[in-house]
Amino acid sequence: MSETVLYADQPRVGDVDSERGGTEDISASAVSGEERSESIARRQGRSESVQVKILGPEELYKLGISHLNEYDRFGRIDDIDKAVEYHVCAVDLTTHGDPELAERLTALGICYDLRYRRLGKVEDMEGSLECAVRAVELTAESDPKLARSLQNLGICYCARYRRLGEAADLDRSLEHRSRALAVTPDGHPDLPRRHASLGVSYTDRYRRLGEAADLDRALEHKSRALALTPDGHPELPRRHASLGVSYGDRYQRLGVSYTDRYRRLGEAADLDRSLEHRSRALALTPDGHPELPRRHASLGVSYGDRYRRLGEAADHDRSFEHYSRALALTPDGHPDLPGRHASLGVSYTDRYRRLGEAADLDRSLEHRSRALALTPDGHPDLPRRSQVSGTRAHSDGHPDLPDRHAYLGVSYTYRYRRLGEAADLDRALEHKSRALALTPDGHPELPRRHDDLGVLYTIDTNGWDRYRRLGEAADLDKSLEHYSRAIALTPLGHPHSPLRHFNYALSCHHQYLHTADSYFLQVSLDSFRKSSSLLAGPPRDVFDMALCWANLAAKHSSLQPIEAFHAVVDLLPHYISLGATTTQRYHDLLSAQNIAVRAAFIAIQSFNHTLALEWLEHTRCVVWNQSLMLRSPLQDLASAHPDLASQLLSVSHQLHHATSSSLLLDANLSTTDTSEHRYRLARQYTDLIAQARSLAGFESLLKPMDAAGLVRAARHGPIVVINCHEHCCDALIVTPGSSHIAHLALPNFSQEAARHALSNIQAALRRKNIRDRGVKRIGEHPPNEDIGRVLATLWNNVVKPVLDYMGYTNALPVGGMPHITWCPTGALSFLPLHAAGDYDMTQSRVFDYAVSSYTPTLTALLGSGSSSTNYRPRILGVGQAATPGLTPLPGTTTELGYLQAHSKQRTDYWQLTDERATRKAVLDAMDDYDWVHLACHASQDLRDSTKSRFYLHDGTLDLSAINERIFRSKGLAYLSACQTATGDEKLPDEAIHLASGC
Repeated sequence: MSETVLYADQPRVGDVDSERGGTEDISASAVSGEERSESIARRQGRSESVQVKILGPEELYKLGISHLNEYDRFGRIDDIDKAVEYHVCAVDLTTHGDPELAERLTALGICYDLRYRRLGKVEDMEGSLECAVRAVELTAESDPKLARSLQNLGICYCARYRRLGEAADLDRSLEHRSRALAVTPDGHPDLPRRHASLGVSYTDRYRRLGEAADLDRALEHKSRALALTPDGHPELPRRHASLGVSYGDRYQRLGVSYTDRYRRLGEAADLDRSLEHRSRALALTPDGHPELPRRHASLGVSYGDRYRRLGEAADHDRSFEHYSRALALTPDGHPDLPGRHASLGVSYTDRYRRLGEAADLDRSLEHRSRALALTPDGHPDLPRRSQVSGTRAHSDGHPDLPDRHAYLGVSYTYRYRRLGEAADLDRALEHKSRALALTPDGHPELPRRHDDLGVLYTIDTNGWDRYRRLGEAADLDKSLEHYSRAIALTPLGHPHSPLRHFNYALSCHHQYLHTADSYFLQVSLDSFRKSSSLLAGPPRDVFDMALCWANLAAKHSSLQPIEAFHAVVDLLPHYISLGATTTQRYHDLLSAQNIAVRAAFIAIQSFNHTLALEWLEHTRCVVWNQSLMLRSPLQDLASAHPDLASQLLSVSHQLHHATSSSLLLDANLSTTDTSEHRYRLARQYTDLIAQARSLAGFESLLKPMDAAGLVRAARHGPIVVINCHEHCCDALIVTPGSSHIAHLALPNFSQEAARHALSNIQAALRRKNIRDRGVKRIGEHPPNEDIGRVLATLWNNVVKPVLDYMGYTNALPVGGMPHITWCPTGALSFLPLHAAGDYDMTQSRVFDYAVSSYTPTLTALLGSGSSSTNYRPRILGVGQAATPGLTPLPGTTTELGYLQAHSKQRTDYWQLTDERATRKAVLDAMDDYDWVHLACHASQDLRDSTKSRFYLHDGTLDLSAINERIFRSKGLAYLSACQTATGDEKLPDEAIHLASGC
């Protein structure tokens, strides 16, 4: 069970709602009239400049406003310092009872608040609070400026709540902002700001208490604020950013409900909206603006969410970039600095999980420890720099403190898993226990806290539980207790519900192994089933959990291996998303752990040969089949429903181009070659497919074929599908005119034997330097004994048993030879079954008894005869006798001459040779011709198979460039070039070679 991993919820940080802007917003506190004015003057100190001495309060006030406006526009610290200086003097010179005092206090409070948000100095926060409280006290109920004063006071209480975490400040903030909105008339220019400000308070209360109604109110007010804000308004970036925060919250809370892929993608709109608004906000924020760090941090959150949902490395890179930029732009002492460190710590953890670099884990711990050390306690004047080694007494009331402990616990957990140091596990338990203790009942993070602790009480470095490691049965009980509590607190449809059931399933299975109590086995199985359901949860996570269930079930039959692998096979199309790039999908398939062969083996062991054939067909050549699906001409749908077919063809064309493009993503998000654009197209495509399947007669449109349809592929001879598993091989044989799927065990050959044989062949070819095509002298390469042994092994252990089973070896064929189509899997896909034989004996070679050919799938054979034969086909010949820089191929001229002579009576033939065979000319001609014959150099790129290429006169034509074109209703592609069907050894069951692209 070393591959079994329990998953902990990944904390989500960096989302701080912003609101201060313009010349209205401000903050407040509590003390009394004359004392407050004097304390304000003492805090700033009286200016001794000549200019200040000769100016009156009104002139000073106007100078302060001027500098405030300059700061609001350019973000220069010098301007806000001068604004504070002038406004302090203006307030100091204004007599008590002067009707202008409230206005001047308001202006000074705004300046203090803006400087606090920029530099994080507690004295500025206090000054802002004092000014705001005094301004409200001096403003009459009938005064039209009351709304502004109330809102500023609400903002100030919000700032103090975020600094100190006192719930009373949050209540006061909500109270004053609600009252400010209530006294603001419709049509007032500040109405958008009132809605936005109230939305911020509801967001804070949602995050404190977890009430869904608060989140709904936050979205309502923020949406209203954005709708009331005209284009070009300076507050527009802030409105977008704030709304993006709430959509991100709703995405995290509600998750997505799916019954199939189109439903899954269609419900991810909250995440899309969050990215859209936050990207817009950042684009509208100029360099040097004080809100710029927050914009970067907020956008980093959304990219992090999408990375964890879809797994695209580019999203993680963007998230990391924005988090890093946000931290770099945040000055020391700023109240947002702990959050910046926490966010970057999460991003380093994500990168560690993706790449496995120990340095990333160390950096994650460093930033998360720093975040915890910087989280303020209840005494804001306590000098932070006096703290030793980042340890301090923290205020239990601060709202960020539970998260800080949880984040640090995550990093210690990963380091424990990597290094196995018991001290790291103890620290992880300490921090996560503290996080749970600090989390109030009803808080949305409470289920996560329990789940995290359940994981810690279960794991050790080998994936086993602490009971196995330490012998403490109480740990198992604690694990089950926390998991049960987490599940009980998680609402139906929540995106983390599958994860919590999965962890509970693993823990119950461990209990069963230790106690042999069948109750735990049944509970484990029930929870595995729930964890593998697409009713909730990100598809990537659900697939990973189903795969883990299948891995366990393959070793413990009591966990129902057929059911487990069925879940994995059904989830695979959701995991290999149409919205991902081709490269990303191939990368994801590596994580699928050879699922096709392993699932088929389980089905064969259960004597369910029909299911084995279907699983092999549906889980192999996944990306290739997706590409073919996008190229489908849809003639029947076009005849019955032309408008729908036209829309579907248009979207499929765009999606095919967007996902197969080799272009790098543009960081400015301005091009259509972005992940947002791809996933939006994928949603449109799946919606249209669902719409088509709802129509009579099209219920099975583009669905995978069942076994009854697959056996029809055997039209011209038997098809032999060979499942090459780590333990043995099995042949599934389909014969013409029969629905029966015969099974033949091949116990003397296995995946390891296939890999060994392939290694021997490759070594022999390298020694003889005959991997590439070119002119070679007769006798230059004598027969190789290693290759002979490989061919004999294939003959004795694979091919001859199949021929014997079919009766072909009873006698040599008379007249025409029978035709066998081989469909090998795994490493066997790279071995020459067509040349198998014992060349030291007579009548001991496959070609003595049958003609061999290959197919990657049975579906490929079913489609091979679909092109119409009622017209004169057009053949394109491409030849390069002397490619610049490569070995001459003089035989290609003769080869194309034979092709032309043979086809000229029955086809329209055209050829491109030598300098005429350029990349553009060949690609364009492939659009116009039905068949293509390429006689040239070619090579397979083993690091990136999409870069495998043909060598033409002016450069290379690679597989990704071919795949960007949509060739519909084409016929044969004949490739006499070298390495055109070599394939990718890391993905043997994917058709990643030049032959698949033509």
